[in-house]
Parts: sequence; C-alpha cells; structure tokens
Amino acid sequence: MSLLIEGLCLSYGARSILQELTLPAVDAGSLVGVLGPNGVGKSSLLRAIAGLQACQGTARLGDATLSGVPPWRQRAQVAYLPQQLPQAVSLLAYESLLAAARARCPQLVSHELTARVEAILQRLGIEHLALQRMDRLSGGQRQLLGLAQALVGEPQLLLLDEPTSALDLHWQLRVLDCVAERCRTDRAIALVACHDLNLALRFCSHLLLLAPDGAYRFGASAEVLDAAWLRRAYAIEARIELCSLGQPLVLADSPLLKET
Repeated sequence: MSLLIEGLCLSYGARSILQELTLPAVDAGSLVGVLGPNGVGKSSLLRAIAGLQACQGTARLGDATLSGVPPWRQRAQVAYLPQQLPQAVSLLAYESLLAAARARCPQLVSHELTARVEAILQRLGIEHLALQRMDRLSGGQRQLLGLAQALVGEPQLLLLDEPTSALDLHWQLRVLDCVAERCRTDRAIALVACHDLNLALRFCSHLLLLAPDGAYRFGASAEVLDAAWLRRAYAIEARIELCSLGQPLVLADSPLLKET
C-alpha cells in the first residue's frame, strides 16, 4: 500500500501556503521527514492529509481517499499526532492508552486491548509511566504518551508533527528509532515534521523539503539536502559533510543577510 499526493493546495485566507504539491508514490515502509522553515506549511500539510484542514487536490492511501475525509472515518488506518501535548488530565497514562486503543480498534476484545497497550509501553520503554496520572507528567513525558496513543492502534499511516520537540537527546533517538522500526517491520508509512535536519538525515528514508517561495524537493534522504537548497529554504550558508562514521551532517555556517 502506498501514499499518493496529487495537486495538493493549501491556503490561509488569501495567502497561499502550498501550491500543486505532487509526490511520487510513497511506498509502504517509508519514513518521510517533512522539512522547512517556520510557517512554510509542514503542519498544515499533515493536517490536510489527516482530514483536519480544507485543501484542494487529493491524498490517497492505497484506494482510500484521505484529504477531506473526517478523521473518525480514517481512525483505523491513520494516526495524527499534533504539536500540542496531550491534556494534563487526571487519567492514568495506562487508562488513556486503553481508551485510545478502544477508540481505534473497537473490534478487539478486552484482553487484546490490554495486550496492545502493554506492547506499546514496552516498545517505547515507558512502562514506568503507566500508573502515573497525566497531570503529574512532565511535558516530555506527555509527548511520549501522545506518541504511544498514536502507535497503539497500529495504523498504516502515521502523521507526526514535531514528535521530539519536548524530548531530551536520549528520547529523541529512542522515539525516532521506534518509528523507523514500526515502518520497517510493520510496513507502515510515517510523515514526520521536524526541524532537526541531522536527525532527519539519520532516520528518514526520504525527505520532503518545503521552501518559502513555494518550491519543494522530494527524494531519498541523501539526495535532497545540498548547499543550494539549504540556502533557498532556510536562508543559510551550510555544508553537508560526513562524520567519522560516514553519516552525513548538516553544518550551518551563517544566516544570509537580507538586502536593505
């Protein structure tokens, strides 16, 4: 099953955000990093695919149309994680996960739901949070719980908006490794909006780079970022160099000065 995006257009009032975004088929097992500066449309793109924002054009997962379809109809196959952290309510983390599993997989019986919850807690390494109240968790811990809520239904498409923004280095690596593993082993597709270009290069199979002028570039991770496109998208002078392990790294040298 693949994700197809054809002629997608987004706007805020009279301001155009994305124009005619068309991508080649994104195959099962792909982890796509959605990159670009603030305000370029990364979050809006994920929301449009999730059916939460009006758009023109189409997004399809296999034969199923996603764009413009109410989220409750997508729930079994699509999970969307917004930038906003889960609410700090008095539920136990375990209870919130059980509720998410029940909502996404109503066909499962009690012991199957419990098994799903325990498996995702273990997979993310957050078993220690299970019996803690959500209103007593830190921001980073609630972000981990939000990701667990997205993963527990075993969706075919994950739409994750900056899922590591509140996390320290350990958990950034652990979360993205978990998402990459989910794509590899379960043949899911993930679109992950992020600002850390080096994490994107490390974990993503493909990158979608959005520039403020409406241009975009999509392809295998090693092919998308170069000095010219970093200048165009981020208004910086930057280089791509290899570290001692052969991993490409973005080294940002300086911002471009605006002409007066």
